[in-house]
Amino acid sequence: MTKDFLTIADWNEQEIRETLGLAAQLKSGKLAPHPLEGKTAAMIFHKPSLRTRISFETGIAQLGGQGMFITDAEIKLGERESIADVARVLSRYVGLITIRTFSHDHVVELAKYASVPVINALTDKFHPCQVIADIMTAQEHLGRIDDLAVAFMGDGNNVFHSWCNLAARIPMDLRLGTSPETMPDPEVVQFARSTGKSKITITHDPVEAVTGADVIYTDVWASMGQKELAGQRQKALSKFQVNSDLVSRAKPSAIVMHCLPAERGREITDEVMESLQSVVFDEAENRLHGQKAIMVQLLKHRS
Repeated sequence: MTKDFLTIADWNEQEIRETLGLAAQLKSGKLAPHPLEGKTAAMIFHKPSLRTRISFETGIAQLGGQGMFITDAEIKLGERESIADVARVLSRYVGLITIRTFSHDHVVELAKYASVPVINALTDKFHPCQVIADIMTAQEHLGRIDDLAVAFMGDGNNVFHSWCNLAARIPMDLRLGTSPETMPDPEVVQFARSTGKSKITITHDPVEAVTGADVIYTDVWASMGQKELAGQRQKALSKFQVNSDLVSRAKPSAIVMHCLPAERGREITDEVMESLQSVVFDEAENRLHGQKAIMVQLLKHRS
């Protein structure tokens, strides 16, 4: 296991499965490890957050540690001082670093120079903690994680990139329903395909994407830092809205996911969000348990 958790592809299949098993045990209350006892975890946040900040801060406390919330006002990575210097200084004070920021390259550099584990809590390119919670939720509701048909509807964004990384480790039928203007990073997609682990399909037909799906997934069409593109994305992606008609094309047992926050009436309707097929708030809860498992795994391998 690597020192850090920057993308899901950092870990192999066995490590991912072990982490999901650990997350389930932590959620059940059967384990109460305290690997952060007497330690502080630095929480660097350059983007607003509800789920990520609170789930990490709560999880750190439950693991026996104290979370220190640090904004861009305190640490201007690469401006006030170099990322390398920040990493080396923080490593003298804390037992763990989580970071939610814009540039993925900044997170990679931070991890390179830090001597303590670094967890990517979101960048513009990847959102690995979210997808660990997602696949944990799928396992709870569908009873398995292997060979799921997952239809991701909308922007080929950081969450979809992390689904691609998961597909490089766990076998699945991953489909992206998107417009020609909102395609994912081709290198991320090619990496997933090159492993031969899963089938990866990109289509501009929403019905093709969801037909027979076990999971229908969506996210906002314009993420943080892209809100000026909202009108353009609305025009390009309107036919990929997750509504009752589209959901009816999936399996009757299909579940609907959204990483939140949702713009109801755009990428997903109220009717679907509040339906019995929606597991959106189970996903949100599982951010806590999945991230605790990630932290326990990283700290266990350092002890």
